[in-house]
Amino acid sequence: MKWTRKLILYGLVVLAASAAPASEPTLLDIQKLLASKRFVDLTHSFEPGIPRWPGFPDEKRETAYWYEKGKGSLGTGFFSEIFTHVGQWGTHVDPPAHFIKGLRTVDQIGLKEMILPLVVIDVHGAAAKNPDYTLNMERIKKWETDHGRVPPGAFVAMRTDWSKRWPDAGAMENKDSAGVSHYPGWSMPALKYLYEECKITASGHETTDTDPGVATSKEDYSLETYILKTDHYQIELLTNLDQVPESGALIVATFPKPKGGSGFPARVFAICPL
Repeated sequence: MKWTRKLILYGLVVLAASAAPASEPTLLDIQKLLASKRFVDLTHSFEPGIPRWPGFPDEKRETAYWYEKGKGSLGTGFFSEIFTHVGQWGTHVDPPAHFIKGLRTVDQIGLKEMILPLVVIDVHGAAAKNPDYTLNMERIKKWETDHGRVPPGAFVAMRTDWSKRWPDAGAMENKDSAGVSHYPGWSMPALKYLYEECKITASGHETTDTDPGVATSKEDYSLETYILKTDHYQIELLTNLDQVPESGALIVATFPKPKGGSGFPARVFAICPL
């Protein structure tokens, strides 16, 4: 009986050991894995004169210090500049407080909301044929047929290739003779599905606005209001989405932390499979 009990005990130990989960990779392992992948910058460089929402003033820059005498307004010995621009400048983050009083400001966006699964919905062909195109449920369902359900917590980006018009502000606005802008945007059914049913974390696009140009020309920003009112953030004026797969990549959306900030230029990039 002694040997029988010992044999059973030994068997239980072996079974428990075989059932134990393998040790998870260390953060160093994960960093090495990520570093081996393909990185794509989704951010425009900004400077005075870039495309922007028409109600915003242009950026101003001043060289405060320069290496030698004669250029720096405050002194010499090193290079330092003074930047003056609105928060919504270049590729930028819109926090909920941008439109909705009392909701989160830039500094209140959580760190775990800044690295997310990236979903890219490619509508550049439709936008080329119809600049007033809006992303519809049919296109989202097509994406899900091809790639599976939009994952919860994802960042969903709409690829229109509108960023290829950068930095031509006139081409970005694409106004007709009556002064009405024609550029693509989202639709309310699509946004409600993504945020309320799929439970995504954030979204972004290549144009200056969430709403299509024909709507913003009438001061209609109801789609951007919807996103921000649900206490989510968005990224505007993305670029290089044509270099990112529709599924399987990660997005890192980073930005400075101004206390109570209404928005700020962002540095956004994708980590893609090889």
